[in-house]
Amino acid sequence: MRYGFWAPVFGGWLRNVRDEGMQASWDYFSRLCRRAEEIGYDLTLIAELNLNDIKGVSEPALDAWSSAAALAAVTRTLEIMVAVRPNFHHPALFAKQAANIDRISGGRLALNVVSSWWADEAKQYGLTFDQHDDRYARTNEWLHVVDGLWSQTPFTFHGERYQLTDAICEPKPVSSPRPTIYAGGESEAAKTLIAHQCDAYVMHGDEPEFIAAKIADMRARRAQANLPPMQFGMAAYAIVRDTEAEAQAEVERITTLDPNAPGFDNFDQWLSGTQLERELKIKEYSVSNRGLRPGLVGTPEHVRARIDEFSAVGVDLLLLQMSPQLEEMERFARQIIAPRKAA
Repeated sequence: MRYGFWAPVFGGWLRNVRDEGMQASWDYFSRLCRRAEEIGYDLTLIAELNLNDIKGVSEPALDAWSSAAALAAVTRTLEIMVAVRPNFHHPALFAKQAANIDRISGGRLALNVVSSWWADEAKQYGLTFDQHDDRYARTNEWLHVVDGLWSQTPFTFHGERYQLTDAICEPKPVSSPRPTIYAGGESEAAKTLIAHQCDAYVMHGDEPEFIAAKIADMRARRAQANLPPMQFGMAAYAIVRDTEAEAQAEVERITTLDPNAPGFDNFDQWLSGTQLERELKIKEYSVSNRGLRPGLVGTPEHVRARIDEFSAVGVDLLLLQMSPQLEEMERFARQIIAPRKAA
C-alpha cells in the first residue's frame, strides 16, 4: 500500500469546523509536504479549484499548478499528483508547462484529470462549462492532444474542440512513457474514458465490497481493451485514537451539522453536478469525497486491519485527509505507516 494525502490548499477539510488551525498558505503547504516525505508518505494530491469549496468561496484557495511547480523544487521523493480540469487549460500550453514541472521534479509529476462540476466557478472566470457527458468528450480529446505532444514531434491534431498543426513540445517529460494519469468517475462515460486513456483509477471512499466491485469492473474493461493493468486509489478520512470511544467522539465533533458554514452553499450544486451510484448522506457532507465510508476510524489495530481489507481487494493507494493535518499526519505515520514499513 502507498500512502498519499491531500495537500492543504483550502485551509482545512471540514465543512462544519470553521477554524482547523491550518492556513491556506505556501508556508504551511510546503512545510507539511516536506515533513511528509520524512515520515513515510509517498504522494500528495493537489486539488484544483479557484474558489474555496470547503471554507466558502470568499476564503483563500491556493492555485494548484504554481504550487506544484514550487513544491517540485523543494521536495525530493514525493510523487506530486496535480488535479487538472480540461476546460480550464488549453492542452498544448498545458503539455508544455506540465513537462517542465515534471523535469523540475525529476520525473515525479502525475496528473489527476477532473471533469469540472462547479458551474458557478466557470461562470465567474468566464470559461466554458460542459454538461456531464460533454465533459468527458472534451477530456477525451484533451488527453489525445497532451499525450500526442508528449510522445511525438511534431504533432498534428484536428478535433472538434482543438486543432494543432506541426506543434512541437520540447523538452518532453522525464517520466516514461509519460507522467501517470489518474482519473475518477462513476458514470458510464467516465469509466469508458478512464479505462481506455488513463493509467490509474481513483475512487471516492466506500466499504471494501463496493470498492472491490468497482475494481473488478475496471479490470474487466482494461482486459477487454487489451491494455495493461491499472493502479487503484481511494479517498479516505483517517482518525486514529488510542480507544474507539475517543475516535467516535472525534467523528461526532466533525460531523455535527453547521448549516450556516460558508461551504454549505456549494453542497446542492455539487450533488447536481455528479452521478452518484448510491445516496449521499447529509452527514457525509461534513467530509469530502465520502471520506468516512471506508471506516479508517478507530484504534491503530482497527485501522491497520481495515487497510488490509482494502489492499486485499486491489487498492494500492490511499488518498488521506486529516485535521488538523500536520499533527494528525504525524500520528498516522507513527502508528500506521511506520509499523508497516518496519514489518
